[in-house]
Amino acid sequence: MPSGNAKMTLIPGVFIICLTVIFGGNAVAIKLALTGMGPLTTAGLRFALAAAAIACWAHLTGRCFRIRPGQAFQLLIVSIAFTIQLCLFYLGLERTYASRGVLVSNLLPFFVLFLSHRFIPGERITWKKMAGIAMGFIGVVFMLTGSQGFSGAIHSGDLIVLAAVAVWSCNVVYTKRIINDFAPFHLVLYPMIFSVPVFLSTGFLWDGRMVYDMNLMVLGAYLYQSLISAAFGFVAWSTMLKRYGASTLHSFVFIMPIAGVVCSGLVLNEPITPNLIVAVVLIAGGILMIHLGPKKPAFTFPLGRGL
Repeated sequence: MPSGNAKMTLIPGVFIICLTVIFGGNAVAIKLALTGMGPLTTAGLRFALAAAAIACWAHLTGRCFRIRPGQAFQLLIVSIAFTIQLCLFYLGLERTYASRGVLVSNLLPFFVLFLSHRFIPGERITWKKMAGIAMGFIGVVFMLTGSQGFSGAIHSGDLIVLAAVAVWSCNVVYTKRIINDFAPFHLVLYPMIFSVPVFLSTGFLWDGRMVYDMNLMVLGAYLYQSLISAAFGFVAWSTMLKRYGASTLHSFVFIMPIAGVVCSGLVLNEPITPNLIVAVVLIAGGILMIHLGPKKPAFTFPLGRGL
């Protein structure tokens, strides 16, 4: 059977659902890790371990690490954007609830759709996708409004995460333009390697204490982000992508915001308000609407959110 055309059955379907739940719960793991490490230190240590794990996998499976002449500059652009977006994401998540950070970060596909319409040939915004975009942004409005009113309910971290999403979306669109010239793991591994010394050096300067309480919970959260979400998540998603195709896998990504909010409530005991529930329904519904039957969703991770 040709690559990407395998029939989806129950067991792989359940596996993909579990994978999206893993990605959705990543923000919760970050919040737990931040109780014992500075945000920039957490990012640096996370991607150091994740990069090592992905590099080992690539070596053991015989993948080529070499890049062609002219690709270094493209990788540099992706790496700089990757570092900025993750820096903002970690700093923002430190200042808001994980559930809110999850929902704001899941505006990513809507931003990407707008930019792709302008910069990716053949990717146009249809009326169905426009309705999905509207649902997503209305969902965030519901999240930001509450008993305190609109302005009082906006956490500073929400705005920082939103800035991260803006950079993230530009990086995704740029990556979609160049991805066919690269081995997919190059666009994950090399930005990680680039970001590690930046995160650790800035963490040394600005985190105060880089590591101040490495207990079992913090260690477990760190390993979850590094080995399960980033490393295993990349390998597993890439494997399923090759077998079942991007259209099939991306139809599951609406589960991520639902999983993130549910995990935030269960693990972190964050408040699950009626506004938050409405926001989850609207954002998940909007994501599902824009991903049903896409022409050519070609990004290795589910729009990068697995990172």
